[in-house]
Amino acid sequence: MNKETNPLHRHPSIAVYPGSFDPVTKGHLDIIHRSAKLFDRLIVAVSHNSSKTPLFTMDERKQLLLGATRDLDNVEIDSFDGLLVNYLRKRNARLIIRGLRAMTDFEFELQMASTNRKLSEEAETFFMSTSPEYSYLSSSIVKEIAKYAGPVGDLVPPDVEQALRAKFPQVQ
Repeated sequence: MNKETNPLHRHPSIAVYPGSFDPVTKGHLDIIHRSAKLFDRLIVAVSHNSSKTPLFTMDERKQLLLGATRDLDNVEIDSFDGLLVNYLRKRNARLIIRGLRAMTDFEFELQMASTNRKLSEEAETFFMSTSPEYSYLSSSIVKEIAKYAGPVGDLVPPDVEQALRAKFPQVQ
């Protein structure tokens, strides 16, 4: 059953997939591609996290996401700073997509979903378990492998691999 024949699909749906995407991985893209099939519009929102020092600038992360999602007509790349619920209101959205790799992700994500719901009754979080082949994958792992000249081609799109080579010239 697709969106057109699903009786629960009453009006156009806008979902937001927030994250730092530093850098975007094939695990992120798995969630993006699967979410794009479920919602009319998916906004991939690069967030500024003041507790992290990103490898890539906000503009670089957005450009890498644009390149990796150029085949998806209903995906938009954006960025935000501040509370996610405020961004949702600004974009007239109420659905949040969060990927889950393991039980440890669930504990943190459940806390965030409950907090967002407390801040905005309209906010609904959809948890999507990542495909098994990406269950171990994170941006932090990719950066660590790249930093020590390990191969990252199976973990990230080609544009991201090239960008990592530019950041860490010894990347294979």
